Amino acid sequence: MVSGLTNAALGPPDYAKALVQHRQYVVALESCGLEVLVLEPDEAFPDSTFIEDTALLTAHGAVITRPAAPSRAGETTAIRPVLEGFFRRIEEITAPGTLDGGDVMQVGRHFFIGLSARTNRTGAEQLIAILTGFGMSASTVPVTQTLHLKTGATCVAEQTLLAAGGLVARPEFSALTILPLADEQAGAANCIAINGRVLLPAGFPQVRQQLADQGLAVLEVDISEFAKLDGGLTCLSLRF
Repeated sequence: MVSGLTNAALGPPDYAKALVQHRQYVVALESCGLEVLVLEPDEAFPDSTFIEDTALLTAHGAVITRPAAPSRAGETTAIRPVLEGFFRRIEEITAPGTLDGGDVMQVGRHFFIGLSARTNRTGAEQLIAILTGFGMSASTVPVTQTLHLKTGATCVAEQTLLAAGGLVARPEFSALTILPLADEQAGAANCIAINGRVLLPAGFPQVRQQLADQGLAVLEVDISEFAKLDGGLTCLSLRF
C-alpha cells in the first residue's frame, strides 16, 4: 500500500495508521446499514485497496473496468470471482478502452463518465453501450484538474452534487443543484451518500456545515493516509 501510485506530494502514508483508518471506514459503512465484505490483502498490487477502480456495480449487472495504469492491470482478474458470487450478468471493458471506476458517477439512473488521464473515450463509449443495454443512460464529462471525476465531484443527495474547481460550472451538470467548494476545501469533494447519510472526509468543518445546511446527516471519516495516495472515500469500496 505504501508503494502505491501518487501525485499528492503529501509524504508517505503511515501503514499502521492506515489500517486503523480502514477499520473505521468499514465501521462507518456498517453504521449506515450496509453489510461489508472485506477482501484479503493482495500484496502484488499496492493500489488494490482502491477497489472502486476495478468495477462498476449496478442493479442490472456488473462491469469490470480496465484501469489505465499498467501496474493495476491484474486487479480486475482478482475481482471477477468475487463479483460472480453476487451478479449473474458481468460485462467488461476491453482494449484499447481504459476506464477507472473513480471516473463514473451515478446520479439517479444516469451515469456521468469522466474523460481523464485514466479513462479514455473508447472506454467511456464501451461503458455507455453497456449501460444503455442495462436500460440506463450515460454521458461524458471532461476531467482536467483532478485524477478522477469523483475526485472533484460526488452526488450527495438527489440531483445534488458537491463539486470543486472546474467541475462546479460544467454545462453537463446544468440540470443539477451544485454545492460549490472553495479551493482550499476541494479535498472534501469525494463523499459517499448512503441511506440518508453522507460520509465526509474528516477535517473540513466548513463543508460539514454546508452539507448540514442542506438538511443532510453527516458522518466524518478520517482517511488522511489514503489521501496521500490520491485516494478518497469512494475509492475504498464497491457499493451496491
